[in-house]
Amino acid sequence: MSLVDLAGQLQRQDFKDIPIIDLSNARSNSVDARRKVAIEVRNACLNAGFFFVQNHGVPKHVVQGGFDAAKVFFEQDNQVKESVDISKSDNFRGYMKLLSGNANPESKGDLHEAFNLGLDPSLDAAPRGHKTSEGLSHSDNLWPTVEVWKGAASFRQAVLGYYSAVLTLGQSLFPLFALALDLPEDFFADKVQHPAAIMRLLHYPGTPKDRQKEENPGIGAHTDYECFTILAQGGVPGLQVMNRKGDWIDAPYIPDTFVINIGDQFARWTNDIFVSTPHRVLPPTQTRYSIPFFFGCDHDVPLIPPPTCITEDRPQKYPVVTAGAYVHSRLSETYTVQQEEKVA
Repeated sequence: MSLVDLAGQLQRQDFKDIPIIDLSNARSNSVDARRKVAIEVRNACLNAGFFFVQNHGVPKHVVQGGFDAAKVFFEQDNQVKESVDISKSDNFRGYMKLLSGNANPESKGDLHEAFNLGLDPSLDAAPRGHKTSEGLSHSDNLWPTVEVWKGAASFRQAVLGYYSAVLTLGQSLFPLFALALDLPEDFFADKVQHPAAIMRLLHYPGTPKDRQKEENPGIGAHTDYECFTILAQGGVPGLQVMNRKGDWIDAPYIPDTFVINIGDQFARWTNDIFVSTPHRVLPPTQTRYSIPFFFGCDHDVPLIPPPTCITEDRPQKYPVVTAGAYVHSRLSETYTVQQEEKVA
C-alpha cells in the first residue's frame, strides 16, 4: 500500500488514546530495527498526530534541571521578569506575563506566563539578526543579568542544558520521520543545520474551579506551527487532544516520557499526510509547569512536498513558501502587537 493510500485509511479512523513509542531501537545499528520504530511513528503521525516517547535518551537530571529553573524564575519579582520582557525583543524572545498570549482568538487570553528562547549563539554558529525574506531570523536570547538577579547564571546554565539535550533529541527524530515517509533516512539532514527551535518555559497558576473562567483557558484550542513539538509535562495534568469526533482525549502525565505532536509546518510540507491535531490545556486547580520545544527546520528551506506525498489523486495542496516565512506569518497572526510590545 502506498503512503498516500495508507494516510487516507488511517485518517478515516478515530483515536481514543495516544500511543507510546519506545525509542530504544531508534539508535540501533540495524536498519530493520530502526524501520520498525519508524512504522510506529508513521502510524501515529498519520492518525492522531500525537505520541509519547520513552527511552528517549534525555537524562532525568537534565529534565529536572529545566523544571527547577522554570520554577525559580517564575517565583522572581516583576523587576527580574520585566528586565527580559518580550517587548525588548524583535524576534519573539523573553518573558510574557499572564493573559498576554491568546492561542485561540475566541478566548480572552491564556492563563499562563512564559519565558521564550531560541537557538542560542553558544550552541550554534548560525548568523544572528539576518532576517530571511518575510521570515524569522536567528537572534540573541534575552537573559536576566546577575545585577538584577543573583541566580541568573545558574538559570541560564540549566535552561541551556535542557535546550541542548532536547535539540539533540529533536534532530534524532528526523531520520525516523524520513523513514515514515518512505524517504532516505538522511532526507532532512541538510534541512536542519540551523533549526528554528523555539522553547518555552510555561507556568500555569493554580485556579480554584469556582474562579475559573471559560474565556481564560490554560491554553486555548490550537495547532502548533513548526514541524513538531517535544513537550515535557510536569506532574499536573491538563493537556487534551481533539479526535475527529470532536471529543477531547486526555494526554496524561507519564513519568520519563515526552509528548510529540506534529505541527502545521510538517503537515503542509507533507501535503497533509502528517496530521496536525488541535489541542488545549485546561486551567489547572494547582500550579502546573510544562516545557514545550517547537522544532522547525532551517528558515530558508522551501516547503516542497516530497514525491511520496503526492499522487495524481492527491496533488500538491499549498503554494511553496519558506519555513521561516510560514512560521513568521503564523506568529504574527496569533500574537497581539500593542505599541512597541511584541509577544510570541
